[in-house]
Amino acid sequence: MSDCKKLMVWEKAHRLTLDIYQMTATFPKEKLYGLTSQVKRAAASVPANIAEGSGRGSNPELFRFLRIATGSAYELEYHILLAHDLNLLTEENYERLNSQVMEVKRMLTGLIQHLETKRR
Repeated sequence: MSDCKKLMVWEKAHRLTLDIYQMTATFPKEKLYGLTSQVKRAAASVPANIAEGSGRGSNPELFRFLRIATGSAYELEYHILLAHDLNLLTEENYERLNSQVMEVKRMLTGLIQHLETKRR
């Protein structure tokens, strides 16, 4: 699996990352090196790990990087909750981003399970 861009989960994770970057542009400047940086890093880590795993050329490596991507998605889920609770995200934006994160997490889990079933 060498072209990650063909994976729907990569596309969704990339779109989520773009949305995160757009939303965090409105965060106060004093949050720039704290929460803003953490949210962006966690978001970008998801599609980046999918891409890296896809390019490794072996299923064990792909599984490893898909699991790392899943962990980053869980981290992102927390960061957007924190941003919401700190009133940095509106309820509407929080719900939209959270829904996207949940979808990416489900898709990653499904892809991992599919590949594991295929491996057997």
